[in-house]
Amino acid sequence: MTQPTYTKDDILRIAKDENVRFIRLQFTDLLGTIKNVEIPLSQLEKALDNKMMFDGSSIEGYVRIEESDMYLYPDLGTWVIFPWVTEDRVARLICDIYLPDGRPFPGDPRGILKRALKEAEDMGYTAMNVGPEPEFFLFKTDEKGNPTMELNDQGGYFDLAPTDLGENCRREIVLTLEEMGFEIEASHHEVAPGQHEIDFKYADAIKAADQIQTFKLVVKTIARQHGLHATFMPKPLFGVNGSGMHCHQSLFKGNENAFFDDSDKLGLSETARHYMAGVLKHARAFAAITNPTVNSYKRLVPGYEAPCYVAWSASNRSPMIRIPASRGLSTRVEVRNPDPAANPYLALTVMLKAGLDGIQNKTALPAPVDRNIYVMSEEEREEQGIPSLPSDLREALVELLNDEVICEALGDHALAHFIELKEIEWDMYRTQIHPWERDQYMTLY
Repeated sequence: MTQPTYTKDDILRIAKDENVRFIRLQFTDLLGTIKNVEIPLSQLEKALDNKMMFDGSSIEGYVRIEESDMYLYPDLGTWVIFPWVTEDRVARLICDIYLPDGRPFPGDPRGILKRALKEAEDMGYTAMNVGPEPEFFLFKTDEKGNPTMELNDQGGYFDLAPTDLGENCRREIVLTLEEMGFEIEASHHEVAPGQHEIDFKYADAIKAADQIQTFKLVVKTIARQHGLHATFMPKPLFGVNGSGMHCHQSLFKGNENAFFDDSDKLGLSETARHYMAGVLKHARAFAAITNPTVNSYKRLVPGYEAPCYVAWSASNRSPMIRIPASRGLSTRVEVRNPDPAANPYLALTVMLKAGLDGIQNKTALPAPVDRNIYVMSEEEREEQGIPSLPSDLREALVELLNDEVICEALGDHALAHFIELKEIEWDMYRTQIHPWERDQYMTLY
């Protein structure tokens, strides 16, 4: 995604020339949901002067009502006009959240990622490059526009029309994204019926997280125009693959990829190996952030290509970390457990922080696992020291609270609110009666 450089005057001029009538000031709550404060054109100058206030107490995971005033500071480089609104045109700016005294709000997910990137910078790393791969399902909607459980196609991996009936919708999503500045590398049908993936060019971490949020908005908007409902729910259907959000990542020092070493047989530097070791060490703890819902753990089961085991390989897709074949500037680590329900700012924060901890402590990388872990017995996995990712959200929350590095990455404010929200979610799930239970027990007992 090309990141244009805009000045305040540029934006005011473009808004007038392009007949923009409304501007959405966007930010992300703790759970990863996009929020908007929509303003008319007459208020744009005030917003660009960082004087636009909103009530933070109404946003999930932000603050109590007695400390609610927050300010939106737009990032001018995120200015874009939505292509799908032709009359009374609408533009958006992604914002950072600040307190009335001018300090960054400690619970702002975008600000939390910026803190982690500052730590990387202090260690000499000028950029964390990220290439995300968010997958999604397309379901048909009913006459009221509500999602049904009927998929829009029965296609499979890399299928084309007529099997892949989502092709036209996916093509329009790609064209819309390109119009908004994305550089699309590939789009294709995924393994499960109704499942799709669109890959876009890597960017530095903040831009990549912004891209993910914009991507979700575009996918849902265009799908609705085709009479479809797009969902980034990790596992909407039993018995087929779930949706992941593999995150390719690397650290750079200036123009040099800190993960590449030509003298190593795999082309991996010591920095890359320590980074991977840190990610593996903290994986069970950061799963609560990268896989943040009850449903996330229905995806992380053997048999559906999702990683369940904390291991790495250069040639095997069953472990959590894979090393793609490209080398040189493209040398990178692919972390495969995150799913698209994750708040992208927090997910990138915890993976980066885990990797940096590995680098700082020169954590030793375990041997690669080049066998298919899915067919190994529990005893074999124990023998090779291959832990499993948490089996449910509750286990993940316990692991998170026991990991000082990941807790510190989030900060006290975000951690406390996240845990509170997720414990409520778990308790609601735990006490609910599910259809499976009635099917299983109603006639048996």
